[in-house]
Amino acid sequence: MFRQFRSEVEPALADALASLNLPTDDLGIERPPDDMDATLASSVAFRLAGEVGDAPPNVAETVADAVDVSGTDYVESVDTAGPYVNFHANERYLADTLDAAAPDADYGVLPDRDTSVVVEHTSANPTGPVHVGRARNPIVGDAVANLLEYAGYDVDRHYYVNDAGRQMAVFTWAYERFDESDLENDPARDRVEYDLVRYYRKGNAFLEEADEAAVEAAESEIQSILQGLEAGDEDTYERVGEVVDTVLGGMKDCLARLPAEFDEFVKETRFMRDGSTDDVAARLKETDQAVYEEDAWQLELDEWGIDKNLVFLRSDGTGLYTTRDLAHHEWKFENYDRAVTVLGEDHKLQADQLGATLELLGNDTDPLGHVIYSYVNLPDGKMSTRKGTGVMLDDLLDEAIDRAREAVESRMNDRIRGDDLTEEDVERIAHQVGIGAVRYDIVSKQPAKAITFEWEDALDFEAQSAPFVQYVHARCAGILDEAAEQGVDVPEPGDALDVDASALETAAARDLLREVARFPAAIEAAADDLEPHTIATFTREFADAYNAFYRECPVVTAETDDLRDARLAVVAAAKHTMANALDVLGVEAPESM
Repeated sequence: MFRQFRSEVEPALADALASLNLPTDDLGIERPPDDMDATLASSVAFRLAGEVGDAPPNVAETVADAVDVSGTDYVESVDTAGPYVNFHANERYLADTLDAAAPDADYGVLPDRDTSVVVEHTSANPTGPVHVGRARNPIVGDAVANLLEYAGYDVDRHYYVNDAGRQMAVFTWAYERFDESDLENDPARDRVEYDLVRYYRKGNAFLEEADEAAVEAAESEIQSILQGLEAGDEDTYERVGEVVDTVLGGMKDCLARLPAEFDEFVKETRFMRDGSTDDVAARLKETDQAVYEEDAWQLELDEWGIDKNLVFLRSDGTGLYTTRDLAHHEWKFENYDRAVTVLGEDHKLQADQLGATLELLGNDTDPLGHVIYSYVNLPDGKMSTRKGTGVMLDDLLDEAIDRAREAVESRMNDRIRGDDLTEEDVERIAHQVGIGAVRYDIVSKQPAKAITFEWEDALDFEAQSAPFVQYVHARCAGILDEAAEQGVDVPEPGDALDVDASALETAAARDLLREVARFPAAIEAAADDLEPHTIATFTREFADAYNAFYRECPVVTAETDDLRDARLAVVAAAKHTMANALDVLGVEAPESM
C-alpha cells in the first residue's frame, strides 16, 4: 500500500504548490526521519524558503494548509514538524496492507512490465576454480537478477564465456602437450576444474621457465590456435571447446552451491563464427576516430572523456575481447529491451570504452546499465594459507557451513521452540545459515565499497547479519505452526482474509504492518537503481520492527480471539515479506533454527 499511498501524496502536494504559484518540479517526498511519526514527508519547504522569502517551518505550514486530501483512499491527514510537511496514513491503509500481504506468498512481486532484461554476471574465465576474490560478482549479479524479476521484468541470466582469448589458447595447448605424469600436485578437490587447472598452471610455468627455443615453439602452437579460431576452423573450435566446456562444468557445480544459475552460457566464439565481430571491426575502421598505431587499429575516444585508446584489431587481423564484446552487446540490443552487466572495478575503463564505442557505432546506449563492484578481502587466518592455489569459493562455503553448524549446535539449549532438531535438521540449518551468511554479508554492502569478510560478523545471531534476519522467518513459522497445532485457523496462501485489523491496538503491531506495506516500494526503488543492498537494509529494519512486535505482542495466547487472529495475520504477512526479501538476496528462509 505504500506505493499507492505515495501515488496519492504526489499529486496532492503538486496541486497545493501549483495553487500557491510555486514550482512543482521537485516535491522532495521521502521517508521521514526516524523521530517523526508520519508515513511520508516532504522537504520541499527547504527548497522554497529562498523563493518565498520566509523560514522553512513557515513555508511548510503554508503548503500543508493548501494540501487537499479529501479525495484520497489512504491519506488521513497532513501536518508539519519543523520544516517538513508530513502525510499520515489512515486505518484503511493498514487493513488493506494486511489483506494484501497475509494470504499472498508472492507479496512484493510487482506487476509485469512487459520489458525484457538480460543480466550478465560472473563470466569468470574458464581457466580453473572460482576464486573467492571474484565471489562478489555471482552473489551481486544473482541478486540484481532476482530483484529485477521481483520488480516485474522478464529476466534472462547470462554468463559470457571467454573461449577465444590467449588464456584459452594456452590452456588448450597445455592440456594437449602435457600428461598427468608431468604435473607436480594432485587436484585440490575431486572435481574436474581442479584437475584441469593443473595443466593451465603447468603451461604458464613452462612458458616462463623453459629455454628460448622451447618457448618459441610453444608460442607458435598457441598462435596457431588463436588464428584457427579467428579463421573459423572447426577442428580448432572443437579442441578449445573440449577444455572450455569441461572446466565450465566444474565451475557451474561450484556456483550452484551459492546458488547462482544461468539461463544461457554465451560464448565469445559465437560472434566470431557468425561474422558479427568482423562486421564490427570493419565499421570501426571507417569511423573518424579510427587510427592505425603501434601495429594495431585503435579508436581515439577523447570526445567521450576517455584518454586511453581502444585497441580493436591486431596487425595480423585478429580481433580482441572488446571487439567481440561489442558484437555481443549489439546482439543484446537486438534481443532485449535492457542489458545490465555486473563488473569488477578493474573493468570500469573497459565498460566506459564499450559504451562510448557502441554509441559511436550508432547504438542507443540508454538501455545499457552497469553494476561495478570492488573485491572481497579475507582476514589473515585459516582461509589464506593455501599457497599456490589462492582461496577458492568452495573453501569459503565449506568453512561457512562448518562454522554455522558449530553455532547452531552451541545454541541448541537456548531454543524457545519445543521441537527436537534431528541431525538432518542441523545439517539443513547449517547450510541455510552458513551459505546465507556469506551471501548476505557480501550483498548487504554497497558494491563499490571494498569489504573484508569477517566470520564473527557474518555469523553473529545477535547482530544485523543473515542469521539475525533469518531468525525472523523461523519465528514466524514457529508461531503459525503452534497455532495450527492448537486447532486455530491460520492464514493460508490464496485464502481470503477475515480478520479485524482495527484490533491491532499496540504501536509495535502497527509499526510492523507499516514496514510490511513498505516492501513493494522498496523492491521498486532498489530495482530502479540496481541496488540490491538496499533490500538487505530493509531486512534489518524489518527485523527490528518484528522483534519489537515479538516481545510485546503475544500471538497464540492473545487476550481475545479477534486479537489473536489479527496478530496471526500480521505474522503471516511478516513471514511472506521476510521470505521474499531474503529470496531477492538469494538467502534461504529457514522454517526453524
